[in-house]
Amino acid sequence: MAGHADTHVPEPGPDGLRHWSVAGGVVVDGDGRVLLVNNRRRNGSTDWSPPGGVVDPGESAIVALGREVNEETGLTIDGWGDPLYRVEVTAPGFGFFLQVVAHRAASFHGDIEIDDPDNIVIDAEFVDVARALELMADAPQWVREPMGAHLLDGINDGRTFAYRLDGTSADDRQVTRLDS
Repeated sequence: MAGHADTHVPEPGPDGLRHWSVAGGVVVDGDGRVLLVNNRRRNGSTDWSPPGGVVDPGESAIVALGREVNEETGLTIDGWGDPLYRVEVTAPGFGFFLQVVAHRAASFHGDIEIDDPDNIVIDAEFVDVARALELMADAPQWVREPMGAHLLDGINDGRTFAYRLDGTSADDRQVTRLDS
């Protein structure tokens, strides 16, 4: 999930971590295919995830989500459902705490056309569930597990998937799921 080009970087909170609020979108077409975006990361690697991004100060999560999905995919969302699931990632060595709320699009219109101001999203497509799970294999654990639980098990009750990210770089990072 990418952030907006003008994203405000939060100041560290009392815990010393920057608290990021992110909205994630689950968009499913009439054939049951799910929308994923391919993200190019700073190190040149890529991974697939649901569309979404950072909620800017003064912006509601739903407004941010509509904006992000439109920028990343060209689609306009006509409405969002209640939260499907939440994700919390505490990463002291990286200096952040991430909160994600994922919503499912009630309906949408338009054609896929990427206009990502961050130049992170390089592709977007609707894929069947098996292909979605395959594509998300390289995504962070806190992206692929909750989305997989939604797609395979129908998780849509707003539950929280909590993770701890230890380490200080991609080379020594270790992810632990806390809620299982």
